[in-house]
Amino acid sequence: MSQSKRVASQNRRSQVMFDEDDEGSLTQPSVSQVQRARENFTPVQVDRKVAEVVQFILIKDQKKIPIRRADIVKHVIKEYRSLYQDIIKRVDRTFEQVFGLKLVEIDSKNHIYILTNKLEQSREEPISMCPANPKTGLLFVILGVIFMKGGSVKETLVWNTLKKLRVDVGEKHEEFGDVKKIITDEFVRQKYLEYVRIPHTEPLEYEFRWGQRAESEVSKLKVLQFIAELHDQEPQSWTQQYREATSTENNQR
Repeated sequence: MSQSKRVASQNRRSQVMFDEDDEGSLTQPSVSQVQRARENFTPVQVDRKVAEVVQFILIKDQKKIPIRRADIVKHVIKEYRSLYQDIIKRVDRTFEQVFGLKLVEIDSKNHIYILTNKLEQSREEPISMCPANPKTGLLFVILGVIFMKGGSVKETLVWNTLKKLRVDVGEKHEEFGDVKKIITDEFVRQKYLEYVRIPHTEPLEYEFRWGQRAESEVSKLKVLQFIAELHDQEPQSWTQQYREATSTENNQR
């Protein structure tokens, strides 16, 4: 069989495998499948595919939308599926070495990735520099309320806290527009927040928790410092939260 026919045959098998695993539960290729793929595709072809995956992820990340492995395979990897692990390792290395970013798998069951900034801000940098724009400041306030309340908080408390800061979710805000939509839709879709129904409540009540991206990307110590700054106090004023934040910070070093 000619090389072109072998590649075509492999491509058809790869497509069949993908159709069966459309939701992301990709089966692991055998050693022989990986070896055949390495023989069938030239280094130049693989280099090009790595670049395409990098570009795809960067475009997705512009809106802070988590990236599904199934989407990477379906839209970019395609017939190179058997080389997925080789390609994604090189993609991760490219992000680290070229962009100072880290590709993090936040959901190992459904294989969902996000990009995080590997080049952390200096710990001596004033916390006022952390929320780089008003929307980030809004997020920091909400994450702060959740953190101060032990990891979850009813939405009514979040709305009341924001109202004290002159951000009313019931009205269109001059800076944010529809505040409630940003919080319950955009921040949730970006995995910064979880918006969860509280069981056995009538009428229905919801609570907020830190999302997977926040857990991976946001420093609890910086959030605590931000909250302390809002209250014109020192972070150490909240003993339990300060202990948790510094412990988490030390573990991530």
